[in-house]
Amino acid sequence: MIRYDALAALPVRGALPALHDALEGHGTAVLVAPPGTGKTTLVPLALAGLLGEGPARRVVVAEPRRIAARAAARRMAWLLGEKPGASVGYTVRGERVVGRHTRVEVVTTGVLLQRLQRDQELTGVDVAVLDECHERHLDADTTAAFLWDVRQALRPELRLVAASATTDAEGWARLLGGAPVIEARGVSYPVEVVWAPPARPVRPPHGMRVDPALLAHVASVVRRALTERDGDVLCFLPGVGEISRVAGQLGALRDVDVLQAHGRAPAAVQDAVLSPGARRRVVLATSVAESSLTVPGVRVVVDAGLAREPRVDHARGLSALTTVRASRAAARQRAGRAGREAPGTVYRCWAEAEDARLPRFPAPEIKVADLTAFALQAACWGDPDASGLALLDPPPGGAMAAARSVLTAVGAVDPAGRATERGVRLARLGLHPRLGRALLDAGGSGTGASGTGVAGAGGPDGVAEVVALLSEEPPREYGDDLVSALRAARRGGDAYGARWRAETRRLRATLGEGDGRRAHGVPEDSLAGLVAALAFPERVARKDGGSYLMVSGTRAELSEASALRGAPWIAVAVADRPVGKGHARVQLGAVVDEATARLAAGALLAEREEVHWADGDVVARRVERLGAVELAVRPLRDADPGLVRGALLEGLRQEGFGLLRWSAGADVLRKRLAFLRWHLGEPWPDVRDDALHARVDEWLEPELGRARRRADLARIDAGQALARLLPWASGEAARLDELAPERIVVPSGSRIRIDYDDPGQPVLAVKVQEMFGLQRSPEIAGVPLLVHLLSPAGRPAAVTADLASFWKDGYKGVRAELRGRYPKHPWPEDPATAEPTRHTKARLGK
Repeated sequence: MIRYDALAALPVRGALPALHDALEGHGTAVLVAPPGTGKTTLVPLALAGLLGEGPARRVVVAEPRRIAARAAARRMAWLLGEKPGASVGYTVRGERVVGRHTRVEVVTTGVLLQRLQRDQELTGVDVAVLDECHERHLDADTTAAFLWDVRQALRPELRLVAASATTDAEGWARLLGGAPVIEARGVSYPVEVVWAPPARPVRPPHGMRVDPALLAHVASVVRRALTERDGDVLCFLPGVGEISRVAGQLGALRDVDVLQAHGRAPAAVQDAVLSPGARRRVVLATSVAESSLTVPGVRVVVDAGLAREPRVDHARGLSALTTVRASRAAARQRAGRAGREAPGTVYRCWAEAEDARLPRFPAPEIKVADLTAFALQAACWGDPDASGLALLDPPPGGAMAAARSVLTAVGAVDPAGRATERGVRLARLGLHPRLGRALLDAGGSGTGASGTGVAGAGGPDGVAEVVALLSEEPPREYGDDLVSALRAARRGGDAYGARWRAETRRLRATLGEGDGRRAHGVPEDSLAGLVAALAFPERVARKDGGSYLMVSGTRAELSEASALRGAPWIAVAVADRPVGKGHARVQLGAVVDEATARLAAGALLAEREEVHWADGDVVARRVERLGAVELAVRPLRDADPGLVRGALLEGLRQEGFGLLRWSAGADVLRKRLAFLRWHLGEPWPDVRDDALHARVDEWLEPELGRARRRADLARIDAGQALARLLPWASGEAARLDELAPERIVVPSGSRIRIDYDDPGQPVLAVKVQEMFGLQRSPEIAGVPLLVHLLSPAGRPAAVTADLASFWKDGYKGVRAELRGRYPKHPWPEDPATAEPTRHTKARLGK
């Protein structure tokens, strides 16, 4: 019996006529409806004609999460007075509740993607509704693009609705060919904002880590809210681990039930969250409760201000969820939960001044996530680079290139990026392509396309168990050893164990039923490592000192208590990067041997000659490598001359041209050339290190070509080689001694060496008496020399670039200071007219 009273109370009912008109006239529509208006439950029923109005249609509703899909289907079935599986059913991974007469089917976006890949026409479906578009999940964006392709190319009669509480309505309307935007008004109640920051600063989130001090503060704010306000409390936290810790800190609250709402919660707990309670409740939830679910009875929201988003560290080959500050849009959504049924309150666990610094919207997954699965979906759809897909944001080029590299390595795409037969099968497994590769190759269904040659190594039962464990990261209390975690899942009676068993059954069915054994010829411990290595070949790692070196080149560490410590080889399945560290930290892995490492990462196995500069000399060797890991090394006697030359050049870059033999004359020649380049420019050569490296072929050959080691460099006459850069062709080289002489004749007749250490202004260091009578400072190439006037003992007495001024003003002070100290030397009163000399008075006959 249809519950018309409940249906009539849903505000979205007023928008139904406009929505029907939009779909009849345009075929697409964007529905913007606030939370609690009934867009997820009433609209599909109306579009399917199940409320006695309009034609009978089959409607598919895509939700971003399994918990939301099941909840929506149950709510619609309740509104019709039925049970799920009659007029309304649902399909999520591993669970299908649909009957012969089902007209509304609620699915996850992942399930709808799989269905579209199998049946691009989406046969039998009249209307597709994409719910919660604002969350910008990658599967949802991809599904929308595929559905638009279907409507454009195959089924123009297919109706599409993009529905959300808050969304970029104009962007979605544009994406759906100028679709009309229908807005439904909701019944909203005022929500008071209480700013409740921690009393002392807390550390910002990093990776999956959240400061325990913040979680303790959130628990205290929940207790405060229970005291200050009436009604149930909905507390938003970033993940399951944080929910569990806060639940433990709340302890046994008197006359209050503490419930945990997240995608991993048992069905019974999810049902309890979505139903009114007999006692007051505290519901600890992830972002799943922002918009996908309605939690009745909530009058208070406590917002920790954090969220989880996917991130990829391409430099280290790591991809995982990371904790970030929640966006302002998410904060508004969360606060709105307190005002669904009556006026409410939101306690925000951050300072009001911080609010303006929060990001406006969450980052679209396509911009930050691992795109391997997306790239495979696009390739199977026939658009390998996704350039023809109707997407709100294009995929980043670097992330797509990294994704194609992975897909090529597992044999999913050909060199042109098109999906192979193996790739199509991988796309239909409902797994990340990495895990799909492991399932097929280790489970006996591999085609050999990935180049591993391990098909049939395991067997459906055991392989399915390990892959199921990797498809949803197990609880941290299971430990970091994959084998131990597998045994914990088998004996565990927790919610994770139940989901793991369901996924294992699904994967076994995908491969074909096993024979009851968990592996064929492969011990259980070895099988776990093989599967992990096949899924993550670049994360196979060998012990190297106190850490492990992955074949990708990233270093990884194990915790002190890890059961994996001491193993020569491991395969890393899950890792993160600790705060302030450049290496990874292993969260889940398995022991493997070298043979398994070679098998799984065979595409990275290579043997080549390596000649490089190390420890101050040329090192030549033949190296067998598995990526960055050296497996075997042998000395190389007859290395390729080109590689040797490159190593010598690297040595010159690292240690400088001081490796060559620099006589005093060679050193002075380089400085003279630097002076001419500074003041005259071309054709005089640039002799700085970078410039000399750029022209090494012109001045250091053939000597460099004959060299084999550091000692050979030390025998190369740098001055002779450098002379090759002089401008011989123009004839200017002949003027070198004229423009930049090594020595200059001073008034006394002495030939004094010029110091070219500073190319901007060379220095002439000469005794005062040898410059008597000279009115102007000497010049070279039109540049006045900086004259360092010395005492008779050769010590600096004065510095000048203007001798005339010095004789007039500075000389008197020098004469007064030095005349008594050096009485045997002439100190005339008028040096400008005195006879220059390099002798004492006695030698002069005075």
